[in-house]
Amino acid sequence: MFHRYGVEKATLADIAAAAGVPLGNVYYYFRTKDALVSAVIEKYGRSYEVMSAELDQHEQPADRLKALLRALTSRREQLASYGCPIGSLSSELDKRDGVLRTEAAGVLSSVIDWAEPQFQAMGRDDARELAVALIASYEGITVLASALRDPSLITAEAERLGRWIDSLAPSDG
Repeated sequence: MFHRYGVEKATLADIAAAAGVPLGNVYYYFRTKDALVSAVIEKYGRSYEVMSAELDQHEQPADRLKALLRALTSRREQLASYGCPIGSLSSELDKRDGVLRTEAAGVLSSVIDWAEPQFQAMGRDDARELAVALIASYEGITVLASALRDPSLITAEAERLGRWIDSLAPSDG
């Protein structure tokens, strides 16, 4: 509901109805909407941790980065409809002061923090800059694809980023 309608528009009653549970049950676990938003952010953080552990199973850092792109773009239809869940949430919460803004930004930072050592393992001295550029490009294309309702933009950008990653990999000769 937060992803589809935004934090400000989604109500706890909407969330209860979508979940098919009484509103009282939502209030039992989450006293406020902010408490629920915090739980959602935590869930996204855990899902990125699980995903990064799966990506780490790829032998080469370039393969890990391209697997990240595949994982992030596998839901291109949903991304083109609503944008990146954590990116959209971060953008909305950035207009507020407080801990939720910091929590949401922390999830994006963790993805950048994961990507940085991948670029370092490719022998790149500018690994942090490259990690930021990768995530910025992904987040930017989800905004554009959502605004234009065109999932093919996500596919094309993921392919371009894959070629970019390949161009950064050290050659064997």
